[in-house]
Amino acid sequence: MTDEVAAQDYLQRIGYYRLSAYWYPFRRFEVVQDSGTGKLSTRATDQFHIDTHFLDAVNLYLFDKRLRLLLVDALERIEIALRVDLSYTLGRKSPFAHLEKSYFHPGFAGRPFRRGSPQSCFDAWQDKYQALVARSKEDFVRHYHETHGDELPVWVAVELLDFGAISQLFGMLNVKDQSAIAQRYGVGDWKVFGSWLYSLSYLRNLVAHHSRLWNRNITSKPKLPKRGGTDWCDAFIDDEETRFKPFLLLAITRMLVKAVCPNTQWHTRVADHLAKFPVQHSSRQLDLSGMGVPQAWEEWW
Repeated sequence: MTDEVAAQDYLQRIGYYRLSAYWYPFRRFEVVQDSGTGKLSTRATDQFHIDTHFLDAVNLYLFDKRLRLLLVDALERIEIALRVDLSYTLGRKSPFAHLEKSYFHPGFAGRPFRRGSPQSCFDAWQDKYQALVARSKEDFVRHYHETHGDELPVWVAVELLDFGAISQLFGMLNVKDQSAIAQRYGVGDWKVFGSWLYSLSYLRNLVAHHSRLWNRNITSKPKLPKRGGTDWCDAFIDDEETRFKPFLLLAITRMLVKAVCPNTQWHTRVADHLAKFPVQHSSRQLDLSGMGVPQAWEEWW
């Protein structure tokens, strides 16, 4: 298959705009000056670096696709485990604790959902939860409604929660409960763990929508424990740039999935995949640094 024929084939199956994100790094950039402010900035030109092939972009896309598929596996395990954690934590208080504000931290549950919003976090979560129940097509939900009534007990309700709803529910728990759950995953700081769940919710959305991942700038920067609290985190503390890249989210996923499944080989499969980062024809050579991979990561991974 010639490069031109391959290009036409991939464009028909994947689409121009999805692939354009993967050939963007191979474009040449130029410095321009704003005529009004005089400020300098860079912009992409329509020229590519020498020897760039269309398949360079395609191979990056395929690499990224495989990475997302690996994350689907791990995030599913973490999500299911967190549902169980929440059902036990709240179920010990009341079968319907998730519906009663008194079982949550008053400051966390009562604060504004968004800056300037009159709606509290608890009320916003209730709206989201009720929407999830209303649109559910699960047989177990219909059966419970027909047999027992309108409200689902927490051990049933958690099965309808997506990662975002899980993260929000965890963030309203009392500090004692948040700490206990965080400890099960080997995280000593409940605030750090809560930020990890929020970031993994963001990651889950990227994966679910098939969005580019490998060199994305992360808008949800996770907190990190104090130096020495979790050894592998120190590499990211020392390099601020890596905290805005997706590899940190992969490392967090690795730690949590190993807590859920101690004998898992997921992290080995990820390492093997990263070792196969595609070689490019282009004079503009890309590597794992675009993901925020710190030096000597293989030593602790």
